[in-house]
Amino acid sequence: MTDAPAPPRWTRRTLLAGALGFAALPRPAAAGPPARIAALGGAVTEILYRLGAADRIAAVDTTSLYPAEALREKPNVGYLRALSAEGLLSARPDLVLAAEGAGPPDVLALVREAGIPVVSVAEAPTEAGVIERILAVGRSAGLEREAAALAAEVRADFAALAEERRRIRQPARALVVLSLQNGRVMAGGRNSTADGILTLAGAANAAAGIEGFKPMGDEAVIAAAPDAVVMMRTGHGAATPESVFAQPALSQTPAARRHALVTLDGLLLLGFGPRTPQAARELMRALYPDLPRG
Repeated sequence: MTDAPAPPRWTRRTLLAGALGFAALPRPAAAGPPARIAALGGAVTEILYRLGAADRIAAVDTTSLYPAEALREKPNVGYLRALSAEGLLSARPDLVLAAEGAGPPDVLALVREAGIPVVSVAEAPTEAGVIERILAVGRSAGLEREAAALAAEVRADFAALAEERRRIRQPARALVVLSLQNGRVMAGGRNSTADGILTLAGAANAAAGIEGFKPMGDEAVIAAAPDAVVMMRTGHGAATPESVFAQPALSQTPAARRHALVTLDGLLLLGFGPRTPQAARELMRALYPDLPRG
């Protein structure tokens, strides 16, 4: 009696390709720039639209809120940090262009195994970081000339913003509050996008004692003594001074006495895309209403 042939050895790649069908199988690399891009991250999607590549976007994620037609017209593959390989590959991209932190990492590894390049775009919350993000997206999409032009435009806007910022004599202490859940203040500390936008707007971060986005206890909020509170405007409606400063800790701050609450669109405020100079300018003018504009 002869031995039975050994069963085939299945890899994650062949299992995934089999589950998704022929559409998910690797394709030969196309000559020229990518024609179908999965844009993951609000700033990545916004930059691609600004570069004139809207017709090459094959899919977006739920953070791609600007321009509004992105989510309205493009397939949505889910939340940036909770993606699925099936969802991504079903869009048949020839490039996945993802903001730093997209994942989970094993999902992106599966996409790479299926033969799709995945490029991570750094997200440093600084002026230089915004410019490099624009140029990096342009390089990946084969739109270097368009990216250079957009970068020059944004760089000039940052320069004009810096001139306005020089007129500030006494920086305001501002607290960027990401959420208020169960009476706990989730705030943006140093090395966060919140810290970055406050710096560009000429304000001091009242939460500089913490790293990243973290909850702050009541005593820490009171000790931070913010002159103003900054929050994201969501689809559920903007927070009001009455609701925000009813929070026990925030009610004991200089911001509460002034009813100083600033709300801005979330992606505009913390997205660090091409509109960041606009976001910083709007925040600056809200914090310093009497600042000469030149």
